[in-house]
Amino acid sequence: MMMLRKFTMLLLTAPLGLTLIAQPLASQTLPLPEHLIPLTSAEGQLRLRDSEALADFVPLTSHFVTQINQAFCGVASVVMVLNALEVLPPIAPQWAQGYFTQENVFNDQTEAIIARDAIARQGLTLTELSNILETYPVQAAIHHGSDVSLDEFRALIRSNLETPGNYVLINYLRRAIGQESGGHISPLAAYDADTDQFLILDVSRYKYPPVWVQAETLWESINTVDSVSGKTRGFLLVEAR
Repeated sequence: MMMLRKFTMLLLTAPLGLTLIAQPLASQTLPLPEHLIPLTSAEGQLRLRDSEALADFVPLTSHFVTQINQAFCGVASVVMVLNALEVLPPIAPQWAQGYFTQENVFNDQTEAIIARDAIARQGLTLTELSNILETYPVQAAIHHGSDVSLDEFRALIRSNLETPGNYVLINYLRRAIGQESGGHISPLAAYDADTDQFLILDVSRYKYPPVWVQAETLWESINTVDSVSGKTRGFLLVEAR
């Protein structure tokens, strides 16, 4: 873990910086409420340096993608996790090389779960997200917001973020954390115990930067009902099978 923290600090202080952090995108994104701390700020980067639970940060940012349309937040999150887990990928035609993209992640099995066109219209439920991931050699354990207490939520996710080789995808209601406006999916990348905040690595990079969110606020945002599934939102704990 100490080596990982040193590597993360090196990325944050390198002359060119980590692209995800260093790009001056504040004028291109929507304004944030005061209680959300952007990773692009000095305070946000200091929080990351002080975090003890950041095993997922480097693998995820190494494979970061922005969703290619407004409904593909779940698809972009799946692609990032599959690449971070080093699952054997299909060939990406544009590069003539194996790598998961938001085009080639679909196959006959995923189409049987939900058609790509349907995802483009309505996005993914938590169960559909899990089922798509499990068409590949990974397991994705579902935790609905109504089934976990705040303490369980914090402990499960913190343990995951402290451990290399597994990942967290969270399905939350944006307006419940002070953003615009509906349901959204993104990976979590770190936890800072001193402030009790989680880092959302937001895949709608054109809309919001990665932000630090209070654990209780994030927990409340997953304990909201998804109108498509009729169930509460929640999170997935994903690892290789």
